[in-house]
Amino acid sequence: MNRRTILSSSSAFAGLALAGLCLARRTGAATVAASDRPYRVVHSDAEWRKLLSPAAYEVLRQAGTEPPFTSPLLHEERTGIFHCAGCALPLYSSRTKYDSGTGWPSFWDHLPGAILTSEDDSLGMQRTEVHCSQCGGHLGHVFPDGPKPTGLRYCMNGVALSFTPGEA
Repeated sequence: MNRRTILSSSSAFAGLALAGLCLARRTGAATVAASDRPYRVVHSDAEWRKLLSPAAYEVLRQAGTEPPFTSPLLHEERTGIFHCAGCALPLYSSRTKYDSGTGWPSFWDHLPGAILTSEDDSLGMQRTEVHCSQCGGHLGHVFPDGPKPTGLRYCMNGVALSFTPGEA
């Protein structure tokens, strides 16, 4: 490894960390550690396992990620509301859903008070994790590469969501 490689790697990492910090300020969501918050919906681990499918449990309670392009909600185009699959809290309006091409349902904004965020460095990079504000379930991540008007991409795991057609 030469000096140029080390310097460019360090600069790229610093840039990602700074982008993550700036993003947390731009999302309009409270940045909080998931474990530091008292949630309105609380269950034991055994209860969550009974209430959720194995895939939903893995994502919502273990911060897993569903495989891309596998969620039926990826192509959901009806008018309605996307809810937390763990507690049914309304999270996203279909009016803010768009095709990001990433393989996961994506939104450019969330409903007021629906989500919380926390810093996630689990893959050796700084990302902003999105949680349900009512049960703390892991929903996905938010990135600063979305469309106007927010410029944000809430990249959600479809298995962490449910959909109710109707008014959005």
